[in-house]
Amino acid sequence: MSEISVISGNAHKELAEKICACLDTPSTEVLCGRFSEGEIRVQIVSNVRGKDVFIIQPTCPPTNDNLMELLILIDAAKRASAKRITAVIPFYGYARQDRKDQPRVPITAKLVANLITAAGVDRVLCMDLHASQIQGFFDIPVDHLYAINTLCEYFEQMNMKNIVVVSPDVGGIRMARAYAKRLSAGLAIIDKRRMSPEETEVMNILGKVKGKNAVLVDDLVATGGSLIEAITALKDVGVEKVYAAVTHGVLSGPAVERLSACKALEELVITDSIPLTKAKRIPKIKQLTVAPLLAEAIKRIHNEQSISCLFDVNR
Repeated sequence: MSEISVISGNAHKELAEKICACLDTPSTEVLCGRFSEGEIRVQIVSNVRGKDVFIIQPTCPPTNDNLMELLILIDAAKRASAKRITAVIPFYGYARQDRKDQPRVPITAKLVANLITAAGVDRVLCMDLHASQIQGFFDIPVDHLYAINTLCEYFEQMNMKNIVVVSPDVGGIRMARAYAKRLSAGLAIIDKRRMSPEETEVMNILGKVKGKNAVLVDDLVATGGSLIEAITALKDVGVEKVYAAVTHGVLSGPAVERLSACKALEELVITDSIPLTKAKRIPKIKQLTVAPLLAEAIKRIHNEQSISCLFDVNR
């Protein structure tokens, strides 16, 4: 792995260190700070000429700072004559605006893809995009990983019985079906109406859930409003215990307070695609690492090996 260079921005240094440990390679020394007026200052201290560079930077909150930092890191690596630059983005910010569903709104997921491509990246490695079609917004190779196996392994170790996997909306049926197959569980869907970007109203629950242990699966949890609404609806129809498996724990605004106060929720299981601050570390939140998954993908990309087996959500 001598020809590989792993660079980390300030977004999630802890995850980058775990990935480097899995790869058994040191991280590349980078100066990533600020000028006095607040502009981002970047300098790659170590030599990356002719190397296969992987820049690890989730565009999580503060989204604008982390996104701009990623773009500048890409530019710095390009101007330092890196052989190939791969942006490793465990969490892809601005992904929720992925289509024009209202008049006079932007498609920010496409805009961000254009910015990353224009900065000079050769490849993108991401995980559990909010919508799979975001891959098509790039005109460069995109490797899309899933955290399902990491999350399912945790629930398998719990030896839960009488499980039903619940999709919080119609758009998540495909992924929920994969969870249900992996856990040998039933499948249910919540029919809801969105009142605002952060608020929904549950209309119906499709599937047999009464007397079962439910596992709600989703790609991200922000303020937690939709998640709490779904949990409450499941308990109202007779579900025994409710767990939630969510890849990206954004946990913004009143999310932590809502989760702490929700007695119906047994546990929220998230990954470390986004850093979990001390203020958000409550007993109901369990964080699993996806560093081995990302490290294996990086190793295979570097060695020009197939990574299709890592896409398998049904194994």
